[in-house]
Amino acid sequence: MVEGKKTTEEVTEITEATEEKEFNFDDLKTDRYFEAIGKRKTAVANVRLYTQGDKTILVNDKDYKEYFPVLELQQIIESALEKMNAVGKFRISVKLNGGGFHAQAEAVRHGISRALVKLDPEFRKKLRRIGYLTRDPRKRERKKFGLKRARKAPQWAKR
Repeated sequence: MVEGKKTTEEVTEITEATEEKEFNFDDLKTDRYFEAIGKRKTAVANVRLYTQGDKTILVNDKDYKEYFPVLELQQIIESALEKMNAVGKFRISVKLNGGGFHAQAEAVRHGISRALVKLDPEFRKKLRRIGYLTRDPRKRERKKFGLKRARKAPQWAKR
């Protein structure tokens, strides 16, 4: 056999070993939950992932589709679960404070992603690559004295 060349059997063994394994959500039959905090701007989301119970997402004791009536915001919340093939596998309870609707939705996604990593550390690599574990540091700049807003100066007049 020529060195450096691999047979098709060896190649399939290597690819099977490097493929991401599928997480078995059915093994989670405990009453415990996984808690994480997600943040975006001034929005803070306390997220709890329960492995038991009805498989719904509650945001401030309302269904998330009722709390976020816009389809885009619902998709932001579900995106972390969709990427990990975990839609409909958990009961998720979220307590939200501060921020606007969009920032709140991204905070919920951040919290769900962090809770999924606590559930299984193998999820970290995929969620990090997508960018769901990175806390977006951008915030509103504070108002400076002598200015109308953070950077807007009063109109200048020569006379």
